[in-house]
Amino acid sequence: MIKKIIEEIRKYPGLTRKRDIYRITDTLRTVADFGNTVAYMGEDAAAISNKGEYILIAADGIWSGLIEANPYGAGKASVMASVNDIYAMGGKPLAMVNVMGVPDSKYYEEIVRGIKKGCEKFCVPMVGGHLHPDTKELSLSVSIMGVASRLLLSNNAREGQDIVFAVDLEGRGYQCKPVISWDTNSGKNSRQVLERLEVMTLLAENDLCSTAKDVSNGGLLGTICLLLEASEKGAVIEIDKIPKPDAFNLIDWLKAFLSYGFVLCVDKEKTCQVIEKFSRQRITSEVIGTITEDKKVILSCNNKRDLLFDLDRECITGTVKSRL
Repeated sequence: MIKKIIEEIRKYPGLTRKRDIYRITDTLRTVADFGNTVAYMGEDAAAISNKGEYILIAADGIWSGLIEANPYGAGKASVMASVNDIYAMGGKPLAMVNVMGVPDSKYYEEIVRGIKKGCEKFCVPMVGGHLHPDTKELSLSVSIMGVASRLLLSNNAREGQDIVFAVDLEGRGYQCKPVISWDTNSGKNSRQVLERLEVMTLLAENDLCSTAKDVSNGGLLGTICLLLEASEKGAVIEIDKIPKPDAFNLIDWLKAFLSYGFVLCVDKEKTCQVIEKFSRQRITSEVIGTITEDKKVILSCNNKRDLLFDLDRECITGTVKSRL
């Protein structure tokens, strides 16, 4: 099983599509900070210091295959992914804008209806954007702004910390190629959805955690690897300890885009408090691994261990090297 997991994750497009990111960051690193930038390449959102707080800025694009297959779902997902990026940084969303390329008018209504539903669910306004009505390619991107008093980052994991996986198991799964998804927002009202997300802000503001990342199209293991690459650390990940819904097979679950899923690195003396905060909102959270000083990502399953990535020799995005 462990070799099959490694084979599947190493070739998963949700992760392999990130390999060219360094080609952007290599060029832009010299203009990423003119004095107020606190976090940038490799984080879920950029953080800009501003009068004692942080302005958060993030942008996400939706796979064109998903838009074609499910334009309404893609519209909702564009809002969800952006909102999750802000909460993953310990912040609160303020507003969004979008950029749409629509070569065929049949997509307009469903995409925008999905965006509207997402805005209503997360109570974040969509205040503007840009439309390409004569493009040859179907596309959808959303940019979001938020604010935080304390930050959760991807690049400050420390050796010996627990890796905590927090996930809402009250949901439903579906596969709409190229994305495998776990939807926990449908069937919940805005208050329920926001109370769950606000746990992340609470953890940051109460200094219970300072390292986190949301599980998006890279899947759970891919997200952990992105965090480890940014932190220049390794980990031992206990596959047997990963909570999952009964409806999913294990490999699909490790690839799934989660509408509520966060990876956190927590000091061991604070782990119980962190788990308790999630539990209050009916969120399942478990320790699934440990941060190590070497840069090897080791999977443990059924009393066997094997190497997923050696981050000393391999890059996921290459953004760490572009920061040097």
